Amino acid sequence: MAKHSFWQTIKSVGAAFFGVQSEQNREQDFNHGKVSHFIVAGLLAVVLFIGGLIIAVTLVMPS
Repeated sequence: MAKHSFWQTIKSVGAAFFGVQSEQNREQDFNHGKVSHFIVAGLLAVVLFIGGLIIAVTLVMPS
C-alpha cells in the first residue's frame, strides 16, 4: 500500500483526537504513515483546539 498523504494524516489525527479511530486505520497509520506528518498534524490539532477554547471562553465571559 502507498504512503499516506498529508491530508490522509490530518483525517487520521482528527479521528484519533475525537476517539473514533478504527483499529484498522490505526494499524495502517503505523505501517504507512510518516512520523513527521503525524507530529505536525497533532500539533496543529492541539493549537486549533486551544484556540477554540480561548475563543469560546472569551465569548462567554463578560468583558
